[in-house]
Amino acid sequence: MTWDEQFLTLFERCLKRYQGGDSDFNAYYSDSDLAFLKSIGYKPRELFDFVEDLVDEGQPAASTALLVAAVRRDYLLVEQNGEHSDHEITSQDLPTFGDELEGMTYLPRIIKKAEHKLRGELDPNIMYGCGGDRNFLRKNGNIHPADFLRNVWAADGDNSKIAAYVRSHS
Repeated sequence: MTWDEQFLTLFERCLKRYQGGDSDFNAYYSDSDLAFLKSIGYKPRELFDFVEDLVDEGQPAASTALLVAAVRRDYLLVEQNGEHSDHEITSQDLPTFGDELEGMTYLPRIIKKAEHKLRGELDPNIMYGCGGDRNFLRKNGNIHPADFLRNVWAADGDNSKIAAYVRSHS
C-alpha cells in the first residue's frame, strides 16, 4: 500500500470512530499507525483535527487532509532530510488574529502557522487548516490550504511574495 492509501485508510478508520462517538483520539492509533504518522511528519492530533472538523463542520475534505500531509511529507524528506525538528511553538508565539501584512488581516498568523506546519513544529493544540485559516483562504480567492503551504515553502521567508500570491487570487 502506498503512503497516500495508508493515510486515507487511517483517516477513514478514525472518521468512523469519531462518528461513532469516540473522541479519544489517543486510542485511535496502533504502534504501526504512530510510526506511519511519524514517517510522514504528522502528529496524531493533526489527523484527528481534520477528522473532527469534517464531522462537526463538514469540511475540510479528506482529500484536503491528504494534500496538506503530502506537502508536510515532502518538506520533511526534501528540506529536513527526514530529520524531525525538536522545536515546537505554542499559540502565544503566533501573531494575533487582527495582525495585518500589506493590509491583509490574519495573513501574518497563517504564514507563521504554515511555516511551522512545514517544519512539524506546531503545538498539538494549533491546527493548520482550522476554521480561521479556511475562512481567510476562502475570502482571499478560495486558495487551497495545501497550495498556500507550498507557496509559503517556495517564498522561503519572503512574506511579500506570499502577500503577492494571496493578492493575485483575490
